[in-house]
Amino acid sequence: MIFLFDIGRVLLDFDFESSLTRLLPPDTKDSSERIKRILQQKDTLESGQISPEHYTNWAISILANNVTATQFREAWQQVFTANDAMWQCVQNLANDGHQLILISNISALHWPWIHQTYPNFSYFHATILSFEIGYLKPQPEIFQHAITTYHLNPESTVYIDDMPQNIEAGRQFGFQCWQYDLNHHQTFECWLKNILKNK
Repeated sequence: MIFLFDIGRVLLDFDFESSLTRLLPPDTKDSSERIKRILQQKDTLESGQISPEHYTNWAISILANNVTATQFREAWQQVFTANDAMWQCVQNLANDGHQLILISNISALHWPWIHQTYPNFSYFHATILSFEIGYLKPQPEIFQHAITTYHLNPESTVYIDDMPQNIEAGRQFGFQCWQYDLNHHQTFECWLKNILKNK
């Protein structure tokens, strides 16, 4: 079988706010507003509409705290925590010969950094990354790109994502979908067992 995996809150949990907050003095009164403003423009970065350098310089101007580009980049990258339970599933699927493909809204600030930092990404045979193709989930173009590029049969392709709007878009293309919840991993395992049993 072929499996499409989201990254955020599936393979890796993340917390942008806590990481970026450390760039500001503790007594910064409007720190949450500054960080919110930065994150509101994240889609433009992840869709490849602006370069990482441009986004970094703009974000630094919002933080206004003599933050360097290196400091911002490190804070932006170091937001992740591995979901070990899901990585065990990934390893098992790879060992059993299933084809694994990443499909992620992600920026060039995170990729290839996370691939180098988390070696288990080598289990994946291919990637569909928003900043490379110019589309974000749940836009239909990103799913059509997956189908066309990798000659997928949606009915025999499993798609795992945490966002309901992405799952709904996947269902419209006919994928076998699971909306993943980090807090209910065992429920996913039971579903996956049935999928594999009935393939």
